[in-house]
Amino acid sequence: MDNNHLWWRDGIIYQIYPRSFADSNGDGIGDLEGIISRLDYLKDLGIDAIWLSPIYPSPDVDFGYDVSNYLDIDPKFGNLETFDRLVKLAHERGIRIILDLVLNHTSDQHPWFIESRKSRDNPFRDYYLWRDPKPNGDPPNNWLSCFGGSGWELDPTTGQMYFHMFYKEQPDVNWRNPAVRQYMLDVFKFWLDRGVDGFRLDVFNAYYKSPNFEDNPMGPIRPSLMGLRAFDRMKHIYDIDQPEMIPLLQDIRKILNSYGETYSVGETFIGGADKAALYCGDDRLHATFNFEFLHCPWWAHAFYQSITRWEGILSDEAWPNYVLNNHDNPRSATRYARGEEDDRLKVAAALLLTLRGTPFMYYGEEIGMRDIPISRDQIKDPWGRRYWPFFKGRDGCRSPMQWNAMPNAGFSPEGVETWLPVHSNYPVRNVMTQEADPESLLNWYKRLIAARKAHPSLRTGAFIPLTDGKRFILAYLRQGKDETTMVVLNFSSRRQPLTLPGDQTGRKWEYLLSNKRSSMIPVEGRVIPLEPNEALILREVV
Repeated sequence: MDNNHLWWRDGIIYQIYPRSFADSNGDGIGDLEGIISRLDYLKDLGIDAIWLSPIYPSPDVDFGYDVSNYLDIDPKFGNLETFDRLVKLAHERGIRIILDLVLNHTSDQHPWFIESRKSRDNPFRDYYLWRDPKPNGDPPNNWLSCFGGSGWELDPTTGQMYFHMFYKEQPDVNWRNPAVRQYMLDVFKFWLDRGVDGFRLDVFNAYYKSPNFEDNPMGPIRPSLMGLRAFDRMKHIYDIDQPEMIPLLQDIRKILNSYGETYSVGETFIGGADKAALYCGDDRLHATFNFEFLHCPWWAHAFYQSITRWEGILSDEAWPNYVLNNHDNPRSATRYARGEEDDRLKVAAALLLTLRGTPFMYYGEEIGMRDIPISRDQIKDPWGRRYWPFFKGRDGCRSPMQWNAMPNAGFSPEGVETWLPVHSNYPVRNVMTQEADPESLLNWYKRLIAARKAHPSLRTGAFIPLTDGKRFILAYLRQGKDETTMVVLNFSSRRQPLTLPGDQTGRKWEYLLSNKRSSMIPVEGRVIPLEPNEALILREVV
């Protein structure tokens, strides 16, 4: 890759869960007008693109991930005119727009499925995966739903079963039907023509299923939900990762390339970095998510292992990305922080924003939002209702954005019942409070983002590890053509010395940034003393 600026490679992508970002009309649900009202905040933060979780019409069985119309906006969020204005105003501020596309399945309220279930000879029947049950009434095969139970649902009208990888209200479409395939490709064009800059593809590698519908073999338990689901004890050979995915991704990439500097990032369903790496490159997706950071303990060596593994398996044409938070997992502040203290979060932010790869941030991450505690009667996520109390669902990380100390944290007007509760810490943990505090987590994020923008080595430089993190410290170089920076992260709550490798002797460094000091630290030979939970960035003097 060359060193010319490329927004999706060199920039920072900020995920917005639209229901929870800003409520403009007082109905307790965030909307597009609310996002428009906060564009200046996002510009000031320094991000380069926003990724919007689904905003299409939906019955909200899975809160937008059950789509009933791919070519419109759900009225609770706004309309196409409002969306066009969002794109225009974001672009005026140098902010790109990425949409979430959910193309593995539709809502059962999508016109296709309403027609499909009417009769066996309906023209839309083959838009979905219909099969006869076995003579004894059992499902056609042993494929399961990710959300529990069989993946097959009997439809009494025609006596056949349809397959759903997720909820029964989310029937999987038949990507082997040429009409379905072409329509879905045209969905990309529809939004690109409206000025969209890229797409996040939900569970993209599940689009195709084996045409023979063979039983999946059973295997060792895959760690998820503590092994509660039979789904986690199955080897998913025939219901995902079919060979037809590669030519499809090539066709998608051709469409994207014809629109200029566009971007695609895929959510690889079931699998780690090895599988994700297979699907990205010059003729596939621009990137695929590696979610290992979401499951790393607070241990420098664990992060080191994840980074070096990801760096090692990606092809030369692929580009890494890193994510500490998203809409499906407990927030990093909940996983790592102690009480309301943010020291660890500052170290985590420095890690995310100085690695070689595209950083993805999740709304509220920059102010250290914690998951809200959820009681059983407050649960909105059906997954949480099904597996309570072993798994409480995903509501905790989806609470309203905390803008100020006003009632409802400035997300909704006073007196409005928000769709999920606002965290009780909002009077002290909010954007307005942190903007006024020079040492806040928010201002630390801004300083890191500014440093990343100012120093090419932090964007496109090579990643060269100096330590393996086993002694609390993760240190690495970002080496560019004309500049080298050193990042040193102390994962310990105690002072720690970093002893630089011998080949670093004689190099001179100047201070760039630290969350614990404002000037250069004394260096004795090869030893750099670090404060507890310090993130330090130095620049080589040449």
